[in-house]
Amino acid sequence: MPALTQTDRAFWQREGYVILRDAVPQANVDAVVDTIWDFMEMDPHDPATWYQPPQGPNGMVELNRAGMVELYQHQSLWDNRQHPRIHEAFAQIWGTEKLWVTIDRVNLNPPARDDWDFTGFVHWDVDTSLRPLPFAVQGVLALADVRAEQGGLQLVPGFHRIIEEWAAAQPADRDPWKPDISGFELTHVEMNAGDLAIWHSLLPHGTARNNSNRPRLAQYISMFPASQGDATSRQERITAWRERLPRQGRAFPGDPRRWEIERGATAQLTPLGEKLLGLRDW
Repeated sequence: MPALTQTDRAFWQREGYVILRDAVPQANVDAVVDTIWDFMEMDPHDPATWYQPPQGPNGMVELNRAGMVELYQHQSLWDNRQHPRIHEAFAQIWGTEKLWVTIDRVNLNPPARDDWDFTGFVHWDVDTSLRPLPFAVQGVLALADVRAEQGGLQLVPGFHRIIEEWAAAQPADRDPWKPDISGFELTHVEMNAGDLAIWHSLLPHGTARNNSNRPRLAQYISMFPASQGDATSRQERITAWRERLPRQGRAFPGDPRRWEIERGATAQLTPLGEKLLGLRDW
């Protein structure tokens, strides 16, 4: 049976997102969760340890206190990136198996409180002023069960189908990265540990405020056609994997402690993982 059923594909076309249930085994989930707590030097049973300043200045202010964790190259993260079921789901959406995987981080969004009031945000990660509009997909793997109130993924379903009409009615100087979603209802995506949500990048989306009493934990994973890469980006990806470097960009400050660089080991890749990185050609 394919990763995404015909019903899943129809939902994707209509709503712009889909959930792949049980995308990875529980053992994979547990391995990343243990790594996050160790990396953050927090005690999962002691809420007093869950609140720390961001690991570095973030070029996207909406991500401050959003729980972004500057962990990128650990073996447990790569075990999920190179999992065949996740690759199959993205291959179905893209219509090709020849993909590269994004090298992204993880999230630990603690419950909001008086001195830690993260209100949530909604944005785009693509420039919606471009024409033709860009097509890209994003994904997040739940590392703990997440209910509507728990600070997980929030988005506006179906927005990819009406964005042209919506944009035509907006001011000429609108921010192409931050949508005005007045009149639209946000959906708080509920998931179980091990589920993967994939969404169309034209959907306004973001991380919600955590109104529960438990942290939300997640790993960001997406894929894109290898044909979109070039020799320079391929070498940068390989170097980042081999030397355990963070993703580059204004929204990725990196870990000032150099935890992965100093303490880590280069992740072992499967034959599929080597292709998803770009180490081996498809």
